[in-house]
Amino acid sequence: MKTLLFLLIAAFAATAQEPAQPAEFEHAGITAAWKAYADVLSFGKGQTLALLDDGCTMSRPEWQGDKVKVTYDAVDGDNDPKHEGKGYHGSTIGIPSSVNYGGKRGVAYNNQIAVVRSLECCHCKIADSVSLAKALQWVIDHHAEHAITTVNLAPVDDLEHAAPVSTEIDAKLKQLRELGIWVSAPAGNHHFTKGISWPASQPNCFAIGAVTPGKDVVTLDRSAKIDLLVPARATSSSNAILCGSAMLLREAIQKSGYDWKKYGPDMASAMMKIFQTTGVEVKDDKSGLTFRRLDLMAALKLVMGR
Repeated sequence: MKTLLFLLIAAFAATAQEPAQPAEFEHAGITAAWKAYADVLSFGKGQTLALLDDGCTMSRPEWQGDKVKVTYDAVDGDNDPKHEGKGYHGSTIGIPSSVNYGGKRGVAYNNQIAVVRSLECCHCKIADSVSLAKALQWVIDHHAEHAITTVNLAPVDDLEHAAPVSTEIDAKLKQLRELGIWVSAPAGNHHFTKGISWPASQPNCFAIGAVTPGKDVVTLDRSAKIDLLVPARATSSSNAILCGSAMLLREAIQKSGYDWKKYGPDMASAMMKIFQTTGVEVKDDKSGLTFRRLDLMAALKLVMGR
């Protein structure tokens, strides 16, 4: 009887607060996963998500308390990641993945975040590769110290890249992939069909696209270079939701002892393959391509065996 009561209380606690993006979370199987695994998963506890963006207004109430584990500014070389110049994007990009404030919960709501100013501004120029490379190196150097398992990159330019653009970040991305750290970026919001924005265009960075929330209809960029679709109104939100989902999948793999190596040479590659294998098939009439859409509940069920 006590065990049943505990499970009921745990399930209620996991769903008592509203999802940060209700329609998107329901569509992606996140709300169902919270309910199903409330007695098993901590939903991000012990993991840190690095937000590599154009800075953050640290006084926002969402980022108070112990939610922010560490900060760094790779542009100026100090620990104050405040917005400067045209910066704006990084103050809210962590909400879908990480918020746990004001009755709203992100996907991995018990995680912590590392706020790393990596760019002068989001949607600007590839020349920001210099400071972005410094930010990625900071993650490489400090990931163990701060338990960084996941990196959310910002969209940097708004161009259609059919092939990778060689810059300073490529070697850093390769090293992070070898470490098993998840790194992903938004594909872009421009309805491109032949390419995607940088840095999503780069090897060892997963490119995340979108479907319309509530409908498996591909929207925004729809290139063959996209690795996975996530319900959202912008691909920055798609990417943020998936970063939170990757943290939950990692925890599930670790707690279940699941043999992820049959899916890839490193943890990040294996997790993407699991998401693709369990994802919902979506055919896009406009491009003629077939994609996979995130179903977190199905991914966790595969790993947890229930």
